[in-house]
Amino acid sequence: MDSGELKIEWARQYMPVLNKISKRFKKEKPFTGKVIGMALHVEAKTANLARTLADGGATVHITGCNPLSTQDDVAVALSRIPQVFCYARRGCSVDEYYQAIDTVLDARPVITIDDGMDLIHRLHTVRQDILPDVIGGCEETTTGIHRLRAMSDEGKLKFPVFAVNDTPMKHYFDNVHGTGESVLTAIMATTNSLIAGKWIVVAGFGFCGRGLARKASALGAKVIVTEIDPRRALEAHMEGFHIMSMKEAALVGDIFITTTGNRDVITGEHMAVMKSGAILSNAGHFNIEIDGTWLSSNADIIEERDGIHSYHLGEKIIHLLAEGRLVNLAVPKGMGHPIEVMDLSFALQALSAEYLAMHHAELKPAVHQVPDDIDQMVASYKLSSLNLSIDSLSKEQEEYMGSWDHGT
Repeated sequence: MDSGELKIEWARQYMPVLNKISKRFKKEKPFTGKVIGMALHVEAKTANLARTLADGGATVHITGCNPLSTQDDVAVALSRIPQVFCYARRGCSVDEYYQAIDTVLDARPVITIDDGMDLIHRLHTVRQDILPDVIGGCEETTTGIHRLRAMSDEGKLKFPVFAVNDTPMKHYFDNVHGTGESVLTAIMATTNSLIAGKWIVVAGFGFCGRGLARKASALGAKVIVTEIDPRRALEAHMEGFHIMSMKEAALVGDIFITTTGNRDVITGEHMAVMKSGAILSNAGHFNIEIDGTWLSSNADIIEERDGIHSYHLGEKIIHLLAEGRLVNLAVPKGMGHPIEVMDLSFALQALSAEYLAMHHAELKPAVHQVPDDIDQMVASYKLSSLNLSIDSLSKEQEEYMGSWDHGT
């Protein structure tokens, strides 16, 4: 096996939930005759999702959802899997990125699986000729869900989409533990910087932000959280983190990590007052959270190496990781979320796609929650793989919980 195949096989052995689903798909073939189009981070865990869908009878056409997150050896190996066609390439230009998305759409997929909504956006704007074929889609990440809900609110979404990102299994494990571990691992591997004792600034205290804050604190960091939501800020305060505005945090932070999914979280105003040696990174989806354009326009780049762009800003140096793109995948040593976490997220994707294949006629064009029994099933499969058992309610307990007629 070559390096790409070895990576895929390494991941496969730690994905028991997806493997269980794949085994059933091989027998039942729920996607026979269907084309599935995917725009995801093309690496080993994603390859196993593509193989699972192909095992279910689908023809899979896949490209990347970020110009810097593709692992080229995995992309090559993916295209050797029967019924899978991969068009992703690391370091592609923006034009090449959308050309690859168009190539996926040329296959006329009936189900889409997105991470960031670029595939669905292209379908509804440039490639409306494909829309009549599509029966539904799945969205992996917070940014994509925000975009889809805005689209749905305007009445412009033309088919049902499952908000895979919004399930409890996705929030509690992928967002909290996956983001928390993979982002810090990528920063440490890229910079060789110590976390303990540093001021780590986490922008946003959603599920991703709280996972990062907790894990950085566990490594000995002094964690600052910036927020726009007073309730989340108060929650972070109650968990022992320092609460500041970004303007205040910019003066003291050593390492900055954005997790908001919004634009202009760190701007020139903030970078101008940062201390020399400050490290900037983004754990949101698109490279708009940190204003890299301002940095390029107002500072001289003095070094480019291994996923780090270093800028001379007056008397100090500011370091930007992965061009402000998703740091846990876009730096050369970024491996993305841990395998066991993506096993759960991609199990949700596979089962949601199966549900669309079987029940799409019952769903109106809108953003839909993943059926709770799918989320529960994934959790049960994972517990079983760990040889863990839990209790169940007795008939008396069920009756008690469903009744209003019990007093003291």
